[in-house]
Amino acid sequence: MAHDEALAGRLRAALEGQDGLSEKRMFGGLAFLLDGHMAIAASSQGGILVRVDPAREDELLARAGVEPMIMRGRPMTGWLRVAGDELGDDAALESWVGEGVSYVRTLPPK
Repeated sequence: MAHDEALAGRLRAALEGQDGLSEKRMFGGLAFLLDGHMAIAASSQGGILVRVDPAREDELLARAGVEPMIMRGRPMTGWLRVAGDELGDDAALESWVGEGVSYVRTLPPK
């Protein structure tokens, strides 16, 4: 399954103007990177993948439609999957974009 192009367009619009922004097809989806770090992606499984501060992961997992990102059977620390149903309005999407952007901005450029 390919990623949702409409969702990718919404992510692109929410990230417009960010310094160091690039796009890359990854894991069957479309990832948005800032200075080489993936911040958020339109997932091929629907919804988004978002990189978050690991210290806030438990707090963010308490939100509706949020679960850990699982890769090769293991949860990936600092990565969350957000169901598409939770992204219906721009404020909800922009909140998640903000989470990804604010965390990757703490990392040194690649």
